[in-house]
Amino acid sequence: MRLTVVGCAGSYPGPDSAASCYLVEAPYESRTYRLVVDLGNGALGELQKYVDLADVDAIAVSHLHPDHYMDICGMYVYRKYVPGGPLPRIPLWGPTGSADRFAEAYGLPIEPGMTEELAVETWVDRAPVTLGPFTVTPRLVDHPVQAYALRIEAEGKVLTYSGDTGPTAALVEVAEGADLFLCEASFTDAPDNPPNLHLTGTDAGEAATAAGVGRLLLTHVPTWTDHDVVASEAKAAFAGPSELVEAGGVYEV
Repeated sequence: MRLTVVGCAGSYPGPDSAASCYLVEAPYESRTYRLVVDLGNGALGELQKYVDLADVDAIAVSHLHPDHYMDICGMYVYRKYVPGGPLPRIPLWGPTGSADRFAEAYGLPIEPGMTEELAVETWVDRAPVTLGPFTVTPRLVDHPVQAYALRIEAEGKVLTYSGDTGPTAALVEVAEGADLFLCEASFTDAPDNPPNLHLTGTDAGEAATAAGVGRLLLTHVPTWTDHDVVASEAKAAFAGPSELVEAGGVYEV
């Protein structure tokens, strides 16, 4: 697998990055299969640096906060109105209510909403989904809305993406033995952090240690959070290799 960080800004687009969006690619039937994981605000423009939008094969949405899904609206417009279109439907997996939320975000009638352009399906906790070469297993985590971490497997390699979550044993479970653990770290250690919302660098490092992952990538750090402190906290809690991601970063899994 190859992971490209399209956008990694936490909670809203930053001056150097769009909000959450990751491109995961792997060989499939003599070509490259392209899975977009989250498509937050500001990400659709950046995504076009790495892939023609017509070549996106599937989309996975971790949860329904705008910094993880809002540019689905632009993808809908592209697939419906591109010259020579509309394009064939592609699978999109997301939490309960995704199809309705997408329709509401663009001011569409609930029926058909965007379902003629996007084949919207609903995650079921722990139920694997096959998308081209990928097996994607969602795991409910701890966030104010229904939110999933995603375990993405292909050819014996494992990439786990935390989505957004507070500390939870479910995150360790879904990251168990992952080669690459792409984990949010929105807070620094402080006594007044809101509960059940996000992780600190320490939390991310501790989850990586407990799961026995090969490498930890820290993401979703808001502009207002000290990035160096987050990175230091993670290194103190996880002995393996770790780093903060940046938009445009590419990692082989």
